[in-house]
Amino acid sequence: MITIPEAVENIVRSSPTLAEGLSRGILNLSAVARAIHGDVERAAMKEVQEGAVIMALNRLSRRTRDHEPDQRTFIGSSPGLLVRSNLMEFTFAISESLVSAQKTLLDRMSGKRELFITITRGIFETTIIASRESAPLIDRIFRKERELARMGGLSSLTVQLPPGTATAPGVYAFLLRSLAWEGINVVEVVSTLNELTIILSDGEIDRAFSVIKTAVQA
Repeated sequence: MITIPEAVENIVRSSPTLAEGLSRGILNLSAVARAIHGDVERAAMKEVQEGAVIMALNRLSRRTRDHEPDQRTFIGSSPGLLVRSNLMEFTFAISESLVSAQKTLLDRMSGKRELFITITRGIFETTIIASRESAPLIDRIFRKERELARMGGLSSLTVQLPPGTATAPGVYAFLLRSLAWEGINVVEVVSTLNELTIILSDGEIDRAFSVIKTAVQA
């Protein structure tokens, strides 16, 4: 058996939209309590007064809001934001020859700082995101590989973060939740130690830039 606050928190955490609404303080707590009342009783395995659910929601909301400004303070009010357009995504199945093809591609693109490229290797597939001008080169170098998918019309938004991001909880979640709350679809996410690059469709990039800028300056 778990306590009422624990039950409420578990229910809220299982819904990103609900969690975001509470953190922003824009939800009617009485309405939320009525909506999740039955779930709380089932989780707590006892009858629960609606007022107790409201109280738990209120405490959770305050705690979440208190944590959110820490993330904005860590990121800073004016992080570097860099937009690149005219990108394409290629996904290939892992093979014995794929690493050699990747090396050839990186060698051929070495020194071409005007071109964007990032390579992410998974367990069964590798994704390459590169400037559209590189497509003919990629097609030639990877012609023997099994292509799983390709997508054009993409742009990237890179957020330059301060040192220490890797040990700061919730920074990536804070930025990505801001986009999800506005209904902006994220195609891919690529990160290095202090950079978060978000890949989106060309039609979403301007709105995404505005949302991220607003989120960190709020």
